[in-house]
Amino acid sequence: MWLRLRQIAFVAEQLAPVQDALIDVLGVKVCFNDPGVGVFGLHNALFPVGNQFIEVVAPIDPSEDTAGRRYLHRRGGDGGYMVITQCDDAAPRRKRLDELGVRLVTDHQGKSFVNMQLHPKDTGGSFLEIDAMLGAGGRDADGPWHPAGPNWQAGRTERATGITAAVIQCEDPAAVAARWSAILELPLRGNSLPLQNAALRFVPCEDGRPEGLAELDVAMADAATALAAAERRGARSGAAQVTLCGMRLNLVAVG
Repeated sequence: MWLRLRQIAFVAEQLAPVQDALIDVLGVKVCFNDPGVGVFGLHNALFPVGNQFIEVVAPIDPSEDTAGRRYLHRRGGDGGYMVITQCDDAAPRRKRLDELGVRLVTDHQGKSFVNMQLHPKDTGGSFLEIDAMLGAGGRDADGPWHPAGPNWQAGRTERATGITAAVIQCEDPAAVAARWSAILELPLRGNSLPLQNAALRFVPCEDGRPEGLAELDVAMADAATALAAAERRGARSGAAQVTLCGMRLNLVAVG
């Protein structure tokens, strides 16, 4: 069985400013706006990063009490929201969740897409999803991905080429890492879980915010241009780091 990091979701107070910043700094392009998230009182944008994705969701009506709005309040503003993985076979993953008593927030069994969003009280750290694509090409690294629309490949650009790590900050990193290891059936390497294409790292809460998704490592073909764009926006936060939508993005030069 394999498991790959396919998508990272951010949550923002307002969609447009974050969208503009991601396009400017990372050089990404919107490939899809999913009308289906409207049922949750949200609107969104999907951005390909290689064959992975960054999604930004934001409340449509700032006054409406939605899960996204409550999460923004709980974490003190814009930030990381969900770690979304893709598996090759959903059935044994579901069996494992049942064995561990992990509840599902969403449980979608479609003809082409399986979505299992785990209850954060049963995982700790962050929202976690285990999804699967069914049908022709569904297991391919560059294959179809239901949340990103029918033609996501046309939205790929060349500056940001992949997400190589996601960092989850936790009140008890060792306990959360062990829980995710048990759920995902992956051995821990120190504070890290190795997926097929990326690592999940678990660290203490050190930025004054409660536990949640805090950082990404993003492979960049042109990190210098991204850092210069972030500098102009006042979003540069380190020698090779920018902060967008409350997320620290560590730019890893490649090529």
